[in-house]
Amino acid sequence: MESINIVMYPATYNLYPEIEPFNESCLKVSDLHKIYYEECGNAEGVPVVFLHGGPGSGCNPTQRRFFDPQHYRIILLDQRGCGRSTPLGEVRDNTSDDLVNDIETLRNHLCIARWHVFGGSWGSTLALTYAVKHTNRVISLILRGIFLSRANELAWFLGGVQHFYPEVWHRLISYLPAEEQQHVLNAYSKRIFSDDMQISAPAAIRWNAFESSFMRLKPLEASTNSATKTLADAQKEQAIEVARARVQTHYIQHQCFIDGDSLLKSAAILNKIPTVIVQGRYDMVCPPQTAWDLSRAMPEAEFVMVADAGHSAMELGITSALIAATEKFKALT
Repeated sequence: MESINIVMYPATYNLYPEIEPFNESCLKVSDLHKIYYEECGNAEGVPVVFLHGGPGSGCNPTQRRFFDPQHYRIILLDQRGCGRSTPLGEVRDNTSDDLVNDIETLRNHLCIARWHVFGGSWGSTLALTYAVKHTNRVISLILRGIFLSRANELAWFLGGVQHFYPEVWHRLISYLPAEEQQHVLNAYSKRIFSDDMQISAPAAIRWNAFESSFMRLKPLEASTNSATKTLADAQKEQAIEVARARVQTHYIQHQCFIDGDSLLKSAAILNKIPTVIVQGRYDMVCPPQTAWDLSRAMPEAEFVMVADAGHSAMELGITSALIAATEKFKALT
């Protein structure tokens, strides 16, 4: 029978200190796309690749801190259309297969034979998809907030979550005319892809705020930072919001280009890869059923259910469990 290690805060492990990359660059992966990547930590260390969530988010400096910089060669990348990759917000030639191919292209470019693979949320989907296709290149898997893009998971995100967050759902749909509120994804996508930033930016901000509103078990207090932003800064922030929303809605409209049921069945071939699955008990973005299903497909994986956490990797129990996994896998090369 499958076992779950149920843990609660106080956390045992904390983030490593802030570090800066020793290498930042862009890699041309198609006629259209260049992806940003960075390397941190030990240039001669055991490589680990971090796959960010979204789809559409991008990597950030905090994500470097899950790994011991004395041991790991830490590699982060912005997926197509995300973060510092160009063109920002581009959805042409942007599918899950493209992203998996980009990960492999980057591995070859960096002359890495095998690496640890770490992914959360949408990043867990990519990590699994990559590992199924390139099993012999994966030393270990660390997966958080499991998402397989199955119909029931998308239906939860696009409506089911209102049973727990009715006010958040109301804020999302109240932005739309009554006649479009039954078709939330298409209605927002139409606005987000508008060439008029006065239409696309407010819609993107409202769309992105929806998911952010239920990322954590205990929401963060609203920011009181009232510093005045320059026009250039405000325009840059709007462009990032629009790009993120465009990539995410593009993927969701295509079921993230993933056959989740098939991916779950294929996960059985990964059972011999050392794997840790970390899941928040009260994850409202990616509910625990999917992590449970994956643990049954990979019964040799360690399954850690954090009893007092939601979806965010920055919740103390989730952070601790993830770093515990990176510490554990320091024994592997």
